[in-house]
Amino acid sequence: MGNAASADTRVSKLEEELRAKGIEYCVGAFVDIHGVPKAKVVPIGHLQQMARGSERYTGYALDGLGQRPNDDEITSVPDLDHIIQLPWQPKIAWMPADNALKGEPYPLNTRVLLKKVLRKAAEMGFGFNLGIECEIYLLKQNADLTLGIPDPDNKLVKPCYDLAGFLNGFEWLDKMSSTINALGWDLYSLDHEDGNSQFEFDFAYADALTTCDRLIFFRHMAKHYAKEQGLLATMMPKPFASRTGTGAHFNMSLFDLKSGANVFQCSPSEDRHGIGLTELGYHFIAGILKHGPALCAAFAPTVNSYKRLVRQGAMATFSWAPVFNSYGSNNRTNSIRVPAGGGRCESRNADGAVNPYLAAALALAAGLEGIREKLDPGRPNEDNLYEISEAERLRRGIQFLPQTLQAAVQAFSDDPFVEATLGSELRSEFIRYKTEEWESYHLSISQWEIERYSRMF
Repeated sequence: MGNAASADTRVSKLEEELRAKGIEYCVGAFVDIHGVPKAKVVPIGHLQQMARGSERYTGYALDGLGQRPNDDEITSVPDLDHIIQLPWQPKIAWMPADNALKGEPYPLNTRVLLKKVLRKAAEMGFGFNLGIECEIYLLKQNADLTLGIPDPDNKLVKPCYDLAGFLNGFEWLDKMSSTINALGWDLYSLDHEDGNSQFEFDFAYADALTTCDRLIFFRHMAKHYAKEQGLLATMMPKPFASRTGTGAHFNMSLFDLKSGANVFQCSPSEDRHGIGLTELGYHFIAGILKHGPALCAAFAPTVNSYKRLVRQGAMATFSWAPVFNSYGSNNRTNSIRVPAGGGRCESRNADGAVNPYLAAALALAAGLEGIREKLDPGRPNEDNLYEISEAERLRRGIQFLPQTLQAAVQAFSDDPFVEATLGSELRSEFIRYKTEEWESYHLSISQWEIERYSRMF
């Protein structure tokens, strides 16, 4: 009774603070299995009820929440520690939310899953820090509904770091950057990326739950500000066959819960491979590599994702995308990279369509398994893996990552680690939805097929 009264007092105080900021409505935004936010909105006078789980949803109407028409509704419970006042509509407070069923955390909600794996890390004495590099295209939609570059003069073959391209997108970039900093995320770098009208935002890492919440909000915010200009912002993994894909690289490290120290960090002279990682860091990487093919389905979760995961494809140069289940130092041809200075590892598999809660939960669980079992990832790969021979690849034992969504989902299905981490219901939901996605794509007739075959036969 005392805890309930204390919680009510906290919410009442929070309500007063929000009203003082001009907030009139509250959004408790949870995500479906794809990482797409869903919500109801309550007037601020009903924040107390929403915090107790008053907002009910028919789970059958949502992707990946495992419900049938005759099941009891799920509820959403807002996280009152991660509130954002919408910069473009300050009457609204956005709150990331978890789902519950009959008063208990709902295990098919991926944010609930991540919190569960974070507790397992805490039992081992670790916290999980995560930084996500946000790559994104700013595009226009043509009259025929195809996507195009807003500036018709932006036709450079190598537009990476192009200043003119950056300045042409400055109105949108400035809105995004100013808002990111106003939210306290500490934007420290942005640039024109390797695709025409593609940009990257890099803001400070945080605990994994906070960073995942920020990515969900970032995608929503980017689309809103683009729409104000009649444009489309998209983190679709590969909008153009001939241009670079959209990554959302996961930069990961563990910290000691007592001291706060990064337990992956050491000087290169203390590291047997000289790239600045402790033995714990290598064990963590080995766990991710052990389950790399299965994790690929969560890091790269769409049909389109596998148009990005190619060595070159239709591009004039190498794609920079990871195609091998391997690791190395500051070498972008591996799927796991240890950037200069060490102290963290970067998964380059993750793309802009990622559900960050699901991918972070699986990556953390795999890394923790590597630590528990003291797995060894072997020596880092330092040369250009795009150019090594097939015989050399086999000699080193380097596997290809899955090359289609179908293959990734099969690897996901075949690895017992996935069910041990997600539970059978969430695992089955992911497999069902992604299998349907693959089959729907496979049964569709593309323009490429029509142009190639309609007059050939």
